[in-house]
Amino acid sequence: EDGDVYITNDPWLATGHLHDFTVVTPAFRNGAAVALFASTCHVVDVGGLGFGPDGRQVYEEGIYLPILPLAKRGKMNQTLLEIVRANVREPILLEGDFFSLVACNERGVRRLREMMDEFELDEIETLSDLILKRSSNAMLEEIRRLPFGIYRYSMRIDGYENEVDLVAAMTIGEDGIDVDFTGTSVVSEYGINVPLPYTQAYASFGVRCLVGPMVPNNAGSLSPVRVSAPLGSILNAPPPCAVAARHAIGQMLPDVMLGCLDQACPDRVPAEGTSCLWNFVLYGGHGISGGGFANATPFTVTMFHNGGTGARPTKDGLSATSYPSGVRNTPVEINESIAPVRVWRKEYRTDSGGAGRFRGGLGQVMEISNAEGAPFALSSMFDRVNHAPRGRAGGMAGACGIVSLKSGASVPSKGRTQIPGEERLILEMPGGGGHGVPAERDPKLIETDLRDGLVSRAFAEDNYDVLVDDNGSVTRPIAAD
Repeated sequence: EDGDVYITNDPWLATGHLHDFTVVTPAFRNGAAVALFASTCHVVDVGGLGFGPDGRQVYEEGIYLPILPLAKRGKMNQTLLEIVRANVREPILLEGDFFSLVACNERGVRRLREMMDEFELDEIETLSDLILKRSSNAMLEEIRRLPFGIYRYSMRIDGYENEVDLVAAMTIGEDGIDVDFTGTSVVSEYGINVPLPYTQAYASFGVRCLVGPMVPNNAGSLSPVRVSAPLGSILNAPPPCAVAARHAIGQMLPDVMLGCLDQACPDRVPAEGTSCLWNFVLYGGHGISGGGFANATPFTVTMFHNGGTGARPTKDGLSATSYPSGVRNTPVEINESIAPVRVWRKEYRTDSGGAGRFRGGLGQVMEISNAEGAPFALSSMFDRVNHAPRGRAGGMAGACGIVSLKSGASVPSKGRTQIPGEERLILEMPGGGGHGVPAERDPKLIETDLRDGLVSRAFAEDNYDVLVDDNGSVTRPIAAD
């Protein structure tokens, strides 16, 4: 009915973990349903263990809502809201997110009605079918420009306690692209498993980045890209597998797809990048800070950051840029104003971009403490600490990530860690791989990197086959006959 709104965070129906809520609103015109509007938001907390990879089953990871009515005939489901509020650490923030998603959908419904009124449309199925058919045909045309065949690529990443192998076979043919992840590692005991819809989404996205990127993104353009993974593999984890940090694995898939496509269309594909977000959660307050800090401010803060992307065939990689997620981080000043968190440093990580004709994007360094001097907790879900982003076409790998404390103690890249109040957390995020042979890099670009502090003199001389004088001028030794 008009005014109804539905909600779910089912990882196997929506976007892969409980922290993403999807709200759906039917659109009505003249008493008939004409469309559905949906919005999805990652929320700061859903109860349970908190956002992180430590769970062994999805039931530990937070409140789990099947498809339920959030509103009926325009009236909010107060019983549902009370249940949710009672089960999360940040009830006010979460309820605000729910209302924001509802408002987004309502705006879409109003705009659709205005369009239908303007063009005197009683239904949009005819128009939708036309758009989807044209998009599908346009995507197929792009695919048919590629050389047909089977292309294979694999990537080994850190995983949680055990390394994970992502193995793909991409078949390009007349009727589309088929991606098969047979050979990929089995499910993990921890919350880094990936539901199949998330695997399909990120693998398809990786293909779309190179094949038909200007074709509108919809069900039609996605239909010629078919993705499968064996049930029980880490890319097709069944319930009740833990999935909270599914992005730590799933966001690697675009680079795996690009690795396959590099064999079909070389000179168009960038090197590997950091890929998965370096997002983390900081917790503080009673129960975390201990009895000596009974008055410590309770807080939960989620921060989204990333390292560098891979160098492109004709350009350097992007520094401190999220890909494939594409999120923007919350400014440091906002986080410091809503929680007792102090960021002492946030800067480019010198020498982290892989050397190449085009340099990989740089990672970044962050140094963080509790502004009250109380102990706090870190929930980390990082990758590329043991396996660096690889270069392409002769380019060198980017730097691995490092997680440590100011004292020099190392911190696990996945899991929950208690940090003493006098310590500072230091995150050194990975750099992207380089593209092309380093000896072919333009000396003027090396000089610019030196002047900007992106590479050190030692790094330039060791990796680019150049000499750097005290003024920062770069020369290449003349090869002996």
